[in-house]
Amino acid sequence: MANKELTYKDVWDNLSKIDCSDKVEKKMNLSYLSWAWAWGVLMEHYPQASYLFYQGEDDVPYVKFPDGTAEVRCRVSIDNLTREMTLSVMDNRNNAIQNPSSRQVNDTKMRCLVKCLAMWGLGHFLYAGEDTPSADKEEKPITELKNVEEVKKPVKKEEPKDDKGEEWAELFVKSFLDLAKLQKTKEGMTSYYKSNTADLTTLREKFPEKKEMLDGELKSIVSNLQVV
Repeated sequence: MANKELTYKDVWDNLSKIDCSDKVEKKMNLSYLSWAWAWGVLMEHYPQASYLFYQGEDDVPYVKFPDGTAEVRCRVSIDNLTREMTLSVMDNRNNAIQNPSSRQVNDTKMRCLVKCLAMWGLGHFLYAGEDTPSADKEEKPITELKNVEEVKKPVKKEEPKDDKGEEWAELFVKSFLDLAKLQKTKEGMTSYYKSNTADLTTLREKFPEKKEMLDGELKSIVSNLQVV
């Protein structure tokens, strides 16, 4: 019997259940995981996985914007599955840096790698403002929660806001096309397209004109790809 093809759900169900709580480190107001530990965990479960950082113009390992700031872009692949993530090169106050140094870029690349792994499920709870997977958390009195010094009255929980507006659409289209241009084959492009199905559906429903423009650009890119 042929081996079952790996799916995104398989990976997510596996990695999202891993307890990272004792590996969370703090720096300033941020919680993060060591990239070495995170990659080691991935290798234990999917040793065939690989990662790739986008190489910008003039052989620099980042994308430079007109104002001199930059972002790094990372792709993690497991079998025929891929996920991408971007991260701005920032200072310790989370402000974008102009003309970043090699050290700043390198540190950002490894943080971007960990953020990309969160897209697969590993440590994703950190980006929701938590320190442990929600399924494993026990309800605690409010006075025991971290970073709470004084509680005067209950805080009303706000409904999550839909942050996928015009700015998101423009950034998504730009990033999607930049990474699409890195594809070498039509098969790779198909896999890349499928890995972004949810965001592409949102783009089509909320910004049909941008989706139509994106599809037109993709047709041009695909026409120059190889068939393996």
